[in-house]
Amino acid sequence: MDATIETARLILRPYADSDADRILDIHSRLEVIRWLGNPPFVPMASRDEALVRMKEWRERDAQGEHTVHLAIEPRETGVLAGGVAMTPLPEDPEGRYEVGWHLHPDAAGHGYASEGATALLDAAFANGLDEVWCTMYPDNEASARVAQRIGLTDLGILPDRWYGGDSHLFHMTREGWLARDRD
Repeated sequence: MDATIETARLILRPYADSDADRILDIHSRLEVIRWLGNPPFVPMASRDEALVRMKEWRERDAQGEHTVHLAIEPRETGVLAGGVAMTPLPEDPEGRYEVGWHLHPDAAGHGYASEGATALLDAAFANGLDEVWCTMYPDNEASARVAQRIGLTDLGILPDRWYGGDSHLFHMTREGWLARDRD
């Protein structure tokens, strides 16, 4: 997948070491990390942790054809707003992928997650993915609104075969994505 994706308002780009302070600011906030991964939710504590996390993302990106973690940078401000990612679902024998996003609280409410995720889905389907999933905690209403806004099919709150427990699941096929663009 292309390393940088541009939209009218955003630059989705690989993370750089110069993003470490902002990554620390974002990932040290419980109101952000409580939606990412499984408990326990441990806030990031240092710039060094941020550098290690970005290195891990870059290493994962190099391993998967469709795997990508991109910084969301609004053109207007040039300040990292958050991130969008396409990652393999864990231990999935069919090799399925999921889309995800997160924002700094000061970047919420501007449509950055929707615009960034839409651009990433465009790239993923153009690069050969047949389907994309989106999993989230059942009470993550803000992300559910983003998923609905960008046209993912809401499958409801169901047992999650990848992460365990119940998750709010969304799905999109390439055919559905292309049909959405024609409407």
